[in-house]
Formats: sequence, C-alpha cells, structure tokens
Amino acid sequence: MKSYRKLFSIFLLLLLCSKLSIAQGSHEKRDKTRILFIFDASQSMNGFWEESKKINIARKFLIQMVDSLELEENVEMALRVYGHQSVVPPQDCNDTKLEVPFKPGNAGEIRQTLRYIDPKGTTPIAHSLELAANDFPEVNSDVRNVVILITDGVEACDGDPCAVSLELQKKGIYLKPFIIGIGLDVDFKSSFECIGNYLEVKKEERFGGTLEYVISQVLNKTSAQINLIDANGSPTETDVPMTFYNSVSDKVRYQFMHTMNAKGNPDTLFLDPLLTYNITIHTIPELHRDSVRMVAGKHTSIGFDAPQGMLKVECPRTTMYKDLQVLIRKNTEIINIQTPDEITKYLTGKYDLEVLSLPRIKIPNVEINQSKTTSITIPQPGLVTIFKPTTGPCSLFVQKGNKLEWIHNIPEKSLRETLTLQPGVYHIIFRNKNAYLSQSSRKASFVITSGKSIPVRL
Repeated sequence: MKSYRKLFSIFLLLLLCSKLSIAQGSHEKRDKTRILFIFDASQSMNGFWEESKKINIARKFLIQMVDSLELEENVEMALRVYGHQSVVPPQDCNDTKLEVPFKPGNAGEIRQTLRYIDPKGTTPIAHSLELAANDFPEVNSDVRNVVILITDGVEACDGDPCAVSLELQKKGIYLKPFIIGIGLDVDFKSSFECIGNYLEVKKEERFGGTLEYVISQVLNKTSAQINLIDANGSPTETDVPMTFYNSVSDKVRYQFMHTMNAKGNPDTLFLDPLLTYNITIHTIPELHRDSVRMVAGKHTSIGFDAPQGMLKVECPRTTMYKDLQVLIRKNTEIINIQTPDEITKYLTGKYDLEVLSLPRIKIPNVEINQSKTTSITIPQPGLVTIFKPTTGPCSLFVQKGNKLEWIHNIPEKSLRETLTLQPGVYHIIFRNKNAYLSQSSRKASFVITSGKSIPVRL
C-alpha cells in the first residue's frame, strides 16, 4: 500500500510539472528590443561638469546600464559614436561610426570601446541618426528598435536632426528616440523635443536614475483598458475588434478583440508605452481616436461612447431572391451591406435602409436602440417570366401613383427572363429590333402578388 501511494504521489508531481511547463510555454514572449546607443564624443565632452569630465561621467553610467541590460532576455545592444575620429578644426561632419554592431553577447565589447573613446571632433547628430537606420539588422513587427542619444550639445553641422528623426519614425525604422542632455549650460529643450523624448540631467547624481528611467520605459509594457460605454454610462459593450496604429508611421501595432474578464470588466491590455496610438474601434460605424499616449507604469483607461443595438431585416420566403442585399446608410454614407435574416450590431441612432430588390425599397430613419433588436419586414415578392417574340430593347416600369418609375432593362438578345419583383403594378414596353417606327412599340401591364408566379407575353 505504501509503495502504491508513493507511485501515485510521483505521478501527481510529474503531472503538475508537465502542466506548469505547458502553461509557461504558452505565455507570449516579450518582443525583442534592440537598443542603439548614440554616444557624443565631440570635443566639448572634454569639458568639466561638477567633479569630473563630462565624458567620464557619461561613460561611467552608460557602462553601468550596459551591465544591467546584459542580463535581460530578448535585448540586443549596439554602440554608435560621433566626434571621436577627427580633430576640430577642421570640422568633419562625417565623423560618426557604428563601433559595435548588434549581436548577442557584445556587452563586453561595448564596455571596452567606451573606456577608450577620446573626444576630439564635432557634433553631427542628424547624420548619425540617418546612418542609424542601417545599424538595425531588419525591421519587423516583432522587434522594437530604440535609439538612446547621449549628448552635451546640439547639431553642429548643416543637418536637420528633427526632420531625419521624424522621417525614420514614419518609415518604422525606429521608435521615437530618447535624448539625454548632460552638462548643458543652455536650455536646448526646444531643439531636442522635435527629435524625440528629451531628458536633461542637471546633476551628476541624477544621471544613473535618468538612464534607469529610460531603460524601464524601453523594456516594460504598460497596462490599459478600453471601456466601450453603453447608453447608461456603463462599460458593458464588448466583442468588438480594435486596431492600434503607430500614429507616426501609421502602421498597425496591435489588434485585439475586445473582451470582458472573469469579473465582467474590460480586459487588461499590455501596450508599448513608447508609442502614441491612433485607435480604431470597429463598431458599425467605426469609432476613432488619435494621438493616444500611454504612461509607463500607470494603468490607462480609454473610454469610447459605443452604445449598440441590433438590426434584423426579415423577408418571408427569401428563397425567391438570389443574394438579396440591404444597404445601410448613415448621413448618406454606406456603412454596411446586410443580408436578410442576419442580425447585425450598430451604434445606436437613426439609419437609412435601401433594399436592393426590384424595385428598390427605401426605408428612412430606422432607429437602433440600446441592447434591443429592431426588426424590419419587407413584403414577400412574386415572380414574373417575360417572353419576347424577337430580340429588341425592352424596359420595365413600376407604377407609383400616376407616375411610372423605370426599374430594369431586359437585355436585347434575351427572349425570356424571370424576375423577382415586389408586389405592385408594372408596365413593360418593347420594340422589335428591326422595327424602325416608335409606333411599333408593344406594351403590356401586369400585377405582382406576393408568393405568386405569372407569365407575360409580348
């Protein structure tokens, strides 16, 4: 008995371990992040800042950060340096170089390179940002390309770093860069904010904290929830697709189906805080919001007024129709094409319907109410088979009051055609192809009754 219990315990332990292994394997892996450090080694970095040279302080804290990132999974680093190859004067605006490219296990090489950098030259920021586009191995949705620029001055050449940065962000080459300004005697905030996220370090002891803050922004996702608000002001609407676009590149970053969690609340999403989003909620009609920002480490609730109800267009014996469609319009714009007996959800409000039957049925100001189904019934049609004696032009009209309204042309070469028509009074006019007098036209009238089929001979 003891042996049986022991074996059973081992079996349970193995089963538990197996489930844990499967559960762990099912978790979504964190996106790979590539961080390119662009390091200022221009002549001004030889200047003193508080207790030491700026180059030594910047080098010290960047090495510490490389030490921390070395242990992070799915993180690769690279180092580009400018201003370290040519002495000023003369000014060499091409003085920028990818010293350590992206590759696994290169932290030691970055540290060693930083230790022996000697500031000499000028500050070609724009050219460095431009060349950085080729420093990243490839661009795809599973990799986040990040630039962190550490500098003590603004662009010294003729380049436009703001324009370069924006263009490469639009192309999706890298995300909005971080710029860390150190030891600046002048407020260059306006010069750097157009490039990316600008942070100025005014005290040496704050440099480490600033780098850690930037890295936390780069590595960590932040939480958010989308509240789809109903007519009663509660976030109860759900089961709607949502698309998050990078507002700069206009590329899709995330797509989710809105869901309620086990507690009946909108589910929590985890998003990249480095991006600004244009969000589309794919209700009918769609809802949009642009330039939505996330705050790293802070849960963000984003609300959309999205009260919805249902619409059903019913038609008895729809088998008489072939692929009947109903146009749904909002403010003259076609927002959906619905089929009979289909129940479709729409934002609450008034819509104009147009049933593509013969003749067309227009139903204005159909109101959709919160969580209710609005049903519209269209009459059951009838059938007519039109027989022509010869080829020739033939047109069909429906009578509305004292007026005749054209609804259909029968092909000239067709001698027989069966049509599904709504109940009503119809008139048909035909002329033999070889008859050259209008007076030779033939006319016929007939009545369509729901569910009935009649022949008409000309």
